[in-house]
Amino acid sequence: MPAPEERRSGGRTEEPRSQAGRSAPPALAPIIETQVGDEPEHRHFPRARIATRFDLWREEGGQRTFSATFISQNVSVSGAFLESTFFLPLGTEVQVRFSLEEGTEPVLARAEILREERSPSGGRSGFGIRFVEFTGQTEVSLARLFLGMRLRTFAEGYLQSRRARSLPNELERVVDVLAAWELLKATSPGDPWRGE
Repeated sequence: MPAPEERRSGGRTEEPRSQAGRSAPPALAPIIETQVGDEPEHRHFPRARIATRFDLWREEGGQRTFSATFISQNVSVSGAFLESTFFLPLGTEVQVRFSLEEGTEPVLARAEILREERSPSGGRSGFGIRFVEFTGQTEVSLARLFLGMRLRTFAEGYLQSRRARSLPNELERVVDVLAAWELLKATSPGDPWRGE
């Protein structure tokens, strides 16, 4: 279940903007989806329907050769779909920066343009990117988007147990909570990423 301070897509379709353009829609809770419509689900991770600003650029020889700002339609731990009416070639590697909450450290990643959708009749238009490599463990922000509330609830409950209260320090309690969470995952049916 997502935390209330996380974002939801405002349902607005926006054109790509220059970096000096307006910012993304206001923050609301995201909608977590395991599958959209009739689209076959081939992803391991669920998606969050979330509109946030993605700064995207290409570099060659240490120089930026292209930069633009896009609005996401959905985001997962493995990639995102960005709304756009212009396209880069499939397979193009880019750098991306985006934030899931105001005032938090941005997620930084190297990504690859994986697919595109062009709609001449005003439908969904844009391209999908796959995250190839993250910088500075910023991918943890993405994991928290999907698991934060479940982990918080589990940890709060476990830390009230007699076993957790008897441990000598905070580090030992953290290690114990992690071990208990992994044990729960291994012995329970379902997928915690999908809220099962």
